Amino acid sequence: MFYSGEQLKEVFLKAKRERFGIIASNVVFDSTIRGILYGYEAVKSDGLLQMSSGAVKYAAGESKDIKVGAQLVSSMIKILAQQFKNSGVGLHIDHATPNYFDFIVYCIENNLVSSVMIDASHEEFTENIRVSQEVVKLAHKHKVLVEGEIGYIKGSEDEIVSDTQLYTKPEEALEYVKKTGVDLFAASVGTNHGVTKGSEVHLRIDLIREIDDLLIRNGVETGLVLHGASGLTAQQQQMAVANGVVKINKDTHYQMVMAEAVQKYWEKEKDSIIRPENIIEQDYIPDKKRFDPRKWTFQAEKACTEAVRELVTITGSAGKSILI
Repeated sequence: MFYSGEQLKEVFLKAKRERFGIIASNVVFDSTIRGILYGYEAVKSDGLLQMSSGAVKYAAGESKDIKVGAQLVSSMIKILAQQFKNSGVGLHIDHATPNYFDFIVYCIENNLVSSVMIDASHEEFTENIRVSQEVVKLAHKHKVLVEGEIGYIKGSEDEIVSDTQLYTKPEEALEYVKKTGVDLFAASVGTNHGVTKGSEVHLRIDLIREIDDLLIRNGVETGLVLHGASGLTAQQQQMAVANGVVKINKDTHYQMVMAEAVQKYWEKEKDSIIRPENIIEQDYIPDKKRFDPRKWTFQAEKACTEAVRELVTITGSAGKSILI
């Protein structure tokens, strides 16, 4: 099932109340979308699919028409999600910087998304608040959720690049949430975008707890979001959820498991398209049954399904869809 913003809000309220985390999965390929949706359904967990500016440009092909790409991704998700009755998903715009304001407006007004992230974290604090307020005003008019952010997360994800880590200040988090009215708040607490290992990440659980407690005490309790989480250990993710995180973003993780699955397939089946040295040209016939793209892309799809099943088990959302 495809969730509206109102239904997605119910998902996150339940997650915060019962202290489990929703896995938010960045997508662009139909194989990834199918694999991830099957993963959510298999364990009866709600989820969130995310499209970045880079992903929708890629989806549009050579034109890189961001609107065409967004229509394509949104349509694929809505159509495929119709098949599932024990889980639901929304669609989220991930890391839309202020220069993509018109794109946010387009997606909201054309009912393509359930939620959006305005990432003005690299702007001055007051400007971040001003831009976020504009997005919230428009999005809430259309019952779409908004995620905002303060601080820098080190590493790169599509067009978001930072060489430094800037931790979120709890008092600024409080002011930001109060003044903007965002539905979800992403804090910089030590994670990195890109390829990392959790054992090497100094995740500030104390900072997550401090921000969550401060928001609750001041009557503006909000679901916290963990970006750059692909390399975190199971324990790190569980501790984050226990201290207020309701949404954990995954992107690099899927890219890695897909690449690994396809590589393993071709290591085993490469003779289906590449002639072995011990066979002469006249005797070699490529094997269509094995080099058919549907064979090896399906391996990537299966890998995504298994990845989701593992991730939602870690964050505790398995069996907790609002539909059951």
